[in-house]
Amino acid sequence: MLQLPFPVRDANASSGSDELGNLPEWDLTDLYAADDAPELTRDLDWLAQECSAFASDYEGKLADLDAEGLLNCVLRNEKINAIAGRVMSYAGLRYYQLTTDAERAKFMSDCQEKITIFTTPLVFFTLEINRIEDETLAAHFATNSDLARYKPVFDRIRAMKPYQLSDELERFLHDLGVVGDAWERLFDETIAGLTFTVDGLELNIEGTLNLLTEQDRNKREAASRELARVFQDNVKTFARVHNTQAKEKEILDRWRGMPTPQTGRHLSNDVEPEVVEALREAVVAAYPKLSHRYYELKRKWLGLDRMQVWDRNAPLPMEDTRVVDWAQAEKTVMEAYEAFDPRMGELAAPFFSKGWIDAGVKPGKAPGAFAHPTVTDVHPYVMLNYLGKPRDVMTLAHELGHGVHQVLAAEQGEMLSSTPLTLAETASVFGEMLTFRKMLEGAETKEQRKILLAGKVEDMINTVVRQIAFYDFECKLHAARAEGELTPDDINALWMSVQAESLGEAFDFMEGYETFWCYVPHFVHSPFYVYAYAFGDGLVNALYSVYAEGGEGFEDKYFDMLKAGGSKHHKELLAPFGLDASDPKFWDKGLSMISEMIDELEAMEEA
Repeated sequence: MLQLPFPVRDANASSGSDELGNLPEWDLTDLYAADDAPELTRDLDWLAQECSAFASDYEGKLADLDAEGLLNCVLRNEKINAIAGRVMSYAGLRYYQLTTDAERAKFMSDCQEKITIFTTPLVFFTLEINRIEDETLAAHFATNSDLARYKPVFDRIRAMKPYQLSDELERFLHDLGVVGDAWERLFDETIAGLTFTVDGLELNIEGTLNLLTEQDRNKREAASRELARVFQDNVKTFARVHNTQAKEKEILDRWRGMPTPQTGRHLSNDVEPEVVEALREAVVAAYPKLSHRYYELKRKWLGLDRMQVWDRNAPLPMEDTRVVDWAQAEKTVMEAYEAFDPRMGELAAPFFSKGWIDAGVKPGKAPGAFAHPTVTDVHPYVMLNYLGKPRDVMTLAHELGHGVHQVLAAEQGEMLSSTPLTLAETASVFGEMLTFRKMLEGAETKEQRKILLAGKVEDMINTVVRQIAFYDFECKLHAARAEGELTPDDINALWMSVQAESLGEAFDFMEGYETFWCYVPHFVHSPFYVYAYAFGDGLVNALYSVYAEGGEGFEDKYFDMLKAGGSKHHKELLAPFGLDASDPKFWDKGLSMISEMIDELEAMEEA
């Protein structure tokens, strides 16, 4: 089932302003000129014919193919994926620009349904690959190097072999996928259509979340209480979506015989469960020396006896609240990228000049930010909701990192370019780190350095601590749903059970905060996605330590890692840097970087 792009970072953003300058918009014509473009009709017609021909040529025959025959089969399947991916990228990106537009929603749904119908006959492909004997495949790889290049694809497909159902059931589930997509669309359209009124001003969710980073504490409180009110008014809808999605997943997992709700995510991420558990345990054990310690510092800076939830992302009292316009944001990020390696700047430049970024906040536009790779013969597109906050600059650095990674990985081709989520965050978080370090170098006073350090620590806590707390919430949610229907109060209680543990003793939680699980898109679109953020942050911190130590040839090794896309396992990718994510001490190396920044902040207080 082709997946649509979705917001992959919970950035805070809101409505546009003349202060921001000329914000870029997408030019989607590199995909198709319009929704009625003859090229789009041609591609849909080709898909209908080629999918049918592919099934006729290969169904029931894969085990009997020689190496060259199997390669030709793989190449034809890859082209089908590329054309279908182009259609759905166009439909999906166009929809996310204006999710409240009924015509765009219908167009996307119609495209999805057509492609699902066309590709249902292809379900046999992965099923039959899993019936080929290990010895036969090994012999094919040994005799045909072009086919052997696709071995990682075969390995990932065959990892699902123990959980494979009958051909008939797999076709049925493939067809049924559009129903699950409808629940995701209900979530997206509900979120995008919510309106919030703060101090007489009507805002969408991005505008309201943005107020949580305002200097004015009264405004932050008003926004928090309004978020709680609107979420409570809609909580039954969100609870229904979560109940349905979690139950559907439980049924699929049970039929497939998957041992845990997380198993499917680990398989798609090409990561061992014990590695994820080691990450989770390391982060939870570090809560006291990370989030608990930092928020106690922040409580003192804010001059509060107790922190409220609306203080979590508050700017520091001495923080510069000027708006960073788009030109300055572009300059800051590009200088950081070019300082690391001129090649990085060359790869990033077209995003700004060729309509590959959609930055402005507009009514009906999807919230958050993402980078969508589209297909390997086009280019990625980055979506932001840019408002000129320092965090928005870091979000630009983050999503641009994804974009650079996707451009480099495209060399691998359609089936090998896609990077597991755990590694997909590498270039994005590294891009943030480069931008942060460049800004830190330019700090002219102790106060400026303190503000930058505190901002980076907060981002890392949001990326590591908060996302692992999200992961724990999801684990509890899916376990509880397996026992029966969950009321909104049940889900609220699960949410609150992870909040105090992760944030620490400095916080009180207002009435209504228990509904804030409602707006997180990852829980609906991609269950258990969130640990990939913590994985990526820990991995990048360890990588950056190697870079900072001046390891020879780091830049070339880094580019080679990004170019590999999904063609190598994390163990193989990290080996050239002397790193191993399966070593429990690996995660401590990454977490210690955050802890050391908090050490420096504490030392500034004592000086």
